[in-house]
Amino acid sequence: MSEYVVELKNATKRFPGVVALKNMQLAVKPGEILGLIGENGAGKSTLIKVLTGVHQADEGQIFVDGVEQHFKNPNDSAAAGIACVYQELNIEKLLSITDNIFINKWIKGKGGLLDYAAMHKKAKEVMASLGQDVDPTKPAGNFGMGVQQMIEIAKAVLINAKMIIMDEPTSSLGEKEVEQLMKTCRDLKSRGIGIVFVSHKLEELFELCDRVTVIRDGEYISTKPIDEWDNDSLITAMVGRSLDNQFPKEFGTKSAEPMLKAEHLMEAGVLRDVSFEAYGGQILGFAGLVGAGRTETMRAIFGADPLDSGKVIIKGKEVQIKSPSQAIKAGIAFLTEDRKGQGLVLAQSIRTNLILANMKGFSDGPFLNEKRILEVGEKNIASLRIKTPSIDEIVGQLSGGNQQKVVIGKWVNTDADIFIFDEPTRGIDVGAKVEVYNVMNDLVKQGKCVIMVSSEMPEILGMSDRVIVMRGGEVMADVDRDSKYFNQEDLMKAAWGGKLDD
Repeated sequence: MSEYVVELKNATKRFPGVVALKNMQLAVKPGEILGLIGENGAGKSTLIKVLTGVHQADEGQIFVDGVEQHFKNPNDSAAAGIACVYQELNIEKLLSITDNIFINKWIKGKGGLLDYAAMHKKAKEVMASLGQDVDPTKPAGNFGMGVQQMIEIAKAVLINAKMIIMDEPTSSLGEKEVEQLMKTCRDLKSRGIGIVFVSHKLEELFELCDRVTVIRDGEYISTKPIDEWDNDSLITAMVGRSLDNQFPKEFGTKSAEPMLKAEHLMEAGVLRDVSFEAYGGQILGFAGLVGAGRTETMRAIFGADPLDSGKVIIKGKEVQIKSPSQAIKAGIAFLTEDRKGQGLVLAQSIRTNLILANMKGFSDGPFLNEKRILEVGEKNIASLRIKTPSIDEIVGQLSGGNQQKVVIGKWVNTDADIFIFDEPTRGIDVGAKVEVYNVMNDLVKQGKCVIMVSSEMPEILGMSDRVIVMRGGEVMADVDRDSKYFNQEDLMKAAWGGKLDD
């Protein structure tokens, strides 16, 4: 028997115009949690797809329990005992939990009919083993992201997977759901299952993993036990350079008057008397727990959701914003947290996506100015370090972080004065995060108003000039960077409903 349950040796994968993997290595032991980390575009997605049979490597070998395998498709990989829980969950929300777990793996009884009694019983047992006491006959869409993710893991358990790849598994989970996922990973480890845990959150790697593998630009860099890494060494290995400051905060000149004022915003069941001011030359951070109403506030201001009452005032003048198009005309840019569903047209090129929010600005009369589109697009690609073979690459082919950079470029190419960034660095590696922060700094130095919604408290503290804390659709605190309350403990206290005394 091999020391490793799954081993990838010297894998190379080429696509037109790019070498996605070059002599890649990966080795996972039974009952081990191996962290996998690399910048966006480093090759993580391609590596996962080679291991799961979606892509076939041009060179290299895959071994499972020491036996060489040749995966022609995902079914071959699953049959060998490799499963993957993707960041974009493969859940049929209208089907029951049982149907989702057993799809293509049905238990049949007499006469070839599906034995739903046996499947419901087994589904309930598998979900219970993952800490979920749920009714398997209910539609999967009735449950939150945490349960849906456990359904994906249950599929892997059902096929007796020897190794499970978890691709950014905590990116859409709340704190309690993350705790449950961590417990589940440890339980799977205790059963001898190998886990590849892909994450941009270094603290998760240090909490959970036995070893960490770093890849960069499609090549293997290093694998070490977790106690031989620290934050700085991981970042340096991942980006190929030292990041002396993870939060490169720069200060602009605060405008004399608020650039944006929200007064008594009300939306039934969502927002309760939300008021705040945001200034040019500053970053206003919005902190709070999941469901606090931060995104809902921004969607209402942008005209994506209707308000029941309240005022939005821009540069001293009340504006009526009933739609996103009116918000754009009023000088507001909104970088949604749902980049794939709302921020991009995935089937179109980078070139097209970069001008979508300002088609008029790239036109000469009825015709698009292709020369200007190319010049500005190439500048966006360089300044945002978008990794792509060309400006005509289809956005859906890019890694998640590079897709996010295209969203940012799209809005930077507008004439907006107010930029709302909703979870701008979710799913982005630390190197790319610094590039996003530098974009914010550039906007602030131009006198623009930047509003940043973030669930990452170090990011809020590192980049904000002021912080609004929300809970249950209400503003709980408004804290300036110079305040004694500008610290993680007090901001979290406010997020949980505590009062910050003057």
